[in-house]
Amino acid sequence: MFSSLWSGATADPHAPNFHPVSSRPDSDLFGELEPKDTEWLATSSGFVTETQTWYNTLDDGRVLMVQVIHSSVGVWYPTIQLTSKLYNPASKEKIWRSVNVSNFVSPPPGLDKRSSKSDQFTITHKTYAGSDYPESYTINANLSDDLQISLEIKRPASMPGFKVGKGPKGGYSYFGADTEKPEGYVIHRFWPRNVGSGHIIHKGQATPIHGPGMFVHAIQGMRPNLVASRWNFANFQSEEHDGVSAILMDFTTTDAYGRKGAGSGFVTVSVGSLVVGGKLALVTTETKWPDEPLPEAGNVMSRAVHLKPAHDPDTGYDAPTEIVYRWAGPSIGSEGPVDATLQVPLGDPSSYNGLIEKVDVLAEIPYVLKTVVNYVAGTKPYIYQWFKDARLVVKGPESVHPGLSEGLTIEGKLYSEATFIS
Repeated sequence: MFSSLWSGATADPHAPNFHPVSSRPDSDLFGELEPKDTEWLATSSGFVTETQTWYNTLDDGRVLMVQVIHSSVGVWYPTIQLTSKLYNPASKEKIWRSVNVSNFVSPPPGLDKRSSKSDQFTITHKTYAGSDYPESYTINANLSDDLQISLEIKRPASMPGFKVGKGPKGGYSYFGADTEKPEGYVIHRFWPRNVGSGHIIHKGQATPIHGPGMFVHAIQGMRPNLVASRWNFANFQSEEHDGVSAILMDFTTTDAYGRKGAGSGFVTVSVGSLVVGGKLALVTTETKWPDEPLPEAGNVMSRAVHLKPAHDPDTGYDAPTEIVYRWAGPSIGSEGPVDATLQVPLGDPSSYNGLIEKVDVLAEIPYVLKTVVNYVAGTKPYIYQWFKDARLVVKGPESVHPGLSEGLTIEGKLYSEATFIS
């Protein structure tokens, strides 16, 4: 436990002690997921936080998130939580539940470790070889006496799951001087677009739900406050042009981890993807080193840029009033580059448009984990969550989708987050 509380000394204090997944060459961007990539690690030793999260933009205008969190905190038994949020922008109603899970098992009898179950839920992964939808998750969750969710998530064959980089180490960023014996690591594996359908029972009333979304399996093999000082997340979904999605996740390290050792940190690592015409068209990744400005253009771009930040007295952070998301890189299976931009005005932090809420993370996470994070690090993390209409502008070769060479403006819904940790 205690060896993971503080970073270890290295022979050369100025040696690189952070190795981002975004340092892979352009030719190694798209790594198709293998079955083991989305299996539960579910470790009970060290500081490891593991999540499986499904986000779906529903046809009736609402947005749904379902998440399982497996937290191992040193010598304590793991804490497992099931959380869900359903938000209606028309009525501003938020249905939020977070429950501690008992008797978590992975794998359940007769299934592999992509499935899990507990007293509060069953999540079953199935494969259908040769099908238009080769794999799915079926989620049945009892979050409280007045909220139950039944949901089937299907991944189309034309939109494979991905990680950055091929092979078993694809998707990894390493902390520490030695990548073979790292002090910590971060992994992300994605389904860039899926189709969800089912129903929600709230206060005894059943409501059908349907809509596109994305899935991410993420693991932080390190104490959370050592991993990052900032996070950004974007999930744009549209039914136009046979299905479009643009997703992006980035994190910025603390000052302790960079390419010149402690004090050279605040390195931003970004991963993203673009689905156009119902096909995975692009996987992106990019590194922003603190001593180098980002170029205006590049062969591969993946970035979330906060513009005109303003002080938010609610949280104490300088929060964005506008965010610009960028994707660019070589198209998958076609000739020529693809470029996409999502420019999102937000307004002033005191009166954001599209704001769901500002989440005080320490008010939500398990008591044991909160005590460790707050006492050792003194952090006060907040997550800004927005859901709003947005326009994605995409250019690329005609072989990706008709009309793309002239540029397409695509209307859709954007769920986005900006997280401040320290």
